Amino acid sequence: MSAVFTWPVRVYYEDTDAGGVVFYANYLKYMERARTEWLRHLGIGQERLRREQGVIFAVRAASLEYLRPAVLDDLLHVTARVTERRRASLVIGHEIRRHDEAGTSELLNRGEVKIACLDAGKFTPRPIPDLIVDAMTAGDSEQ
Repeated sequence: MSAVFTWPVRVYYEDTDAGGVVFYANYLKYMERARTEWLRHLGIGQERLRREQGVIFAVRAASLEYLRPAVLDDLLHVTARVTERRRASLVIGHEIRRHDEAGTSELLNRGEVKIACLDAGKFTPRPIPDLIVDAMTAGDSEQ
């Protein structure tokens, strides 16, 4: 449905568990960062969105599939792509891949996150502002 946005993430010691691999919940954090940076890339800061448009985004549901572990110092590329857009929600598909210096890529994790657009004060559903829809549409044509 939309262009793929990619955000690089380096695995730090703080991201790993006692086994030396990325703690499972951190994949959700990486996906959150990719969505935030995707919006920023479109010219939309989330604080500005709350302040000027009176809306926030909240995760409504998440589904992840863990395929291979990431470890300390890995360079990961986290993608975000709108796979479904409704009046007051988005479904974002994510992939997390490990990249090495030889240019190879290995899929480690994939997931889907449903995001609800909410009134910032009432926490009730609100239509996604035209500003965002227009930016997503323009971003799709650029990539």
